Amino acid sequence: MSDELKAYRGRLLHCPGAVSSADDCEYLDDGILLVRGGHIEAVLGADQRSELSADIEFLDYQRNWIVPGFIDCHVHYPQLDMIGAYGEQLLDWLETYTYPAEMRFADPDFAANAAEFFLDQLLRHGTTTALVFATVHAHSADALFNAAARRQMRLITGKTLMNRNCPPQLCDTADTGVAESRELIRRWHGRDRLLYAITPRFAPTSTAGQLEMAGELAAEFPDVYIHTHLAETRRECAWVAELFPDRRSYLDVYDHFRLVRDRAVFAHALYVDDRDRDRLAAARAAVAFCPSSNLFLGSGLFDLAATSAAGVRTGLGTDVGGGTSLGLMQTVDDAYKVSQLRGHGMTPWEAFYLATLGGARALHLDDRIGNFATGKEADFIVLDTAATPLAARRSAAAADHWEELFAAMILADDRMVRQTFVNGRPMSGQ
Repeated sequence: MSDELKAYRGRLLHCPGAVSSADDCEYLDDGILLVRGGHIEAVLGADQRSELSADIEFLDYQRNWIVPGFIDCHVHYPQLDMIGAYGEQLLDWLETYTYPAEMRFADPDFAANAAEFFLDQLLRHGTTTALVFATVHAHSADALFNAAARRQMRLITGKTLMNRNCPPQLCDTADTGVAESRELIRRWHGRDRLLYAITPRFAPTSTAGQLEMAGELAAEFPDVYIHTHLAETRRECAWVAELFPDRRSYLDVYDHFRLVRDRAVFAHALYVDDRDRDRLAAARAAVAFCPSSNLFLGSGLFDLAATSAAGVRTGLGTDVGGGTSLGLMQTVDDAYKVSQLRGHGMTPWEAFYLATLGGARALHLDDRIGNFATGKEADFIVLDTAATPLAARRSAAAADHWEELFAAMILADDRMVRQTFVNGRPMSGQ
C-alpha cells in the first residue's frame, strides 16, 4: 500500500466519542481529511491547506459530505435474491423463502458469484464493514472471505450452525459444524482485515449438544465473534421456551452455553426484559437493531431507549433479506419511525452515531474504525445530499447541517453515495 499522503476536501462529520448531544460530534463545514497508507493522518480545516505541501494529491468534493464508512451489524448475504419476498412472518418466511434460497449455496460457484455481487452492493450503499451471515456450507464463508480480501474490506462472517428444525439439505451435525468452523477460524480469523464469527442460526435450529460445542469453541478462541438471532418474534420466543424449558429466558439459553460475552452480537432482541439487558451490558455483548426487517416481517418494535439506558452496545443491521435495503441510511429512516412509535424520538446525531461509531463499538472495533481519529483505518464515504431533484430541493431548504443530513437519511437511496473508500482506496463511485 502506498504511503503517499492524500487530501480530501468536503464537509466533514464524525463522532469522536459517545454522543449525547450535537456538540459531541465534530463538524467542519469546509474540512480536509488527510489519509496515508490506508490510515487517517489528520483532520484539518480548509484554512490550513496552505500548511500542506503543494505536491500532495488533493481531491476537492466541494459541498459534498465526507463521513466514516457505515457499519452493518447484521445482514445475510445468501438472502439478497429473495429481498422483498411477499406475505409471511418470520418462521413461515424462513420455510417459504429463506431455506430454499440458501439451498442454492450448495454450489460453490453460485456462492462465489453471490459474494462478489453482495459486497459490491454494500460498497455502493456506503457500507465498509459488515457482520454477515453465510449459510451452513463452509464454502459460503470461504467465498465471502475471499471476495472481501480482494477488496481489503473489514468483514466478519462464519458458516451457519444448524442441525435440527430445518431442511435436511441445510443440516450439519454438532461435530461437523464445529470442525468446519474451527478450520475456517484457523484459515481466516485475523488475516488481512477479516474476522470470524461462530454462527448458530438461532436456538431452535441447534440442539443443546451443538450449542454446547459452540460454547466450547468460543472458549477455545476467545477473540472470535459470536453471531446469532435473539427474541425476534413472540412465536419464536414461545418455541424456544418449549425447546429449552429449564432456561429462564431466550438469552439465558445462550448464556447457559457460554455464548453471551464480549464480541457476541445478537440480532433483534425485541422481546427481552430488563434482566436480559443488564446481562448483555455486563457481558459487553451487543445488539443489532434491525428496524427495516422488524417492520417488514411484522415482528415488533425494538426498545432503543431501554437498551441504551441499560448500557448495551447497539448498532444497526439492515438484515437483508428480511430488511428491504442494504443502505444504512434507509435503515436509519426506519429506525426513526420505530422510535417515534415507541414514544421517543431519534435525533440526527444519535442516528449518525449508530451507523458509524456506535456500530464500531458494538463490534469491538472502535479502536480501528468508526471515526476520523488519527491512526484509524481509512474507511470513509462521500455523500451528495443533493443527488436527486427532491433531495436537492430539500437540502437547499435546510436550516442547518443537521437538518440537511437528517432529511437526506430519510430520503436516501444509493445515489447519494458518490464515492466509497476502503482502507484508503476508492472502491465504488457514481
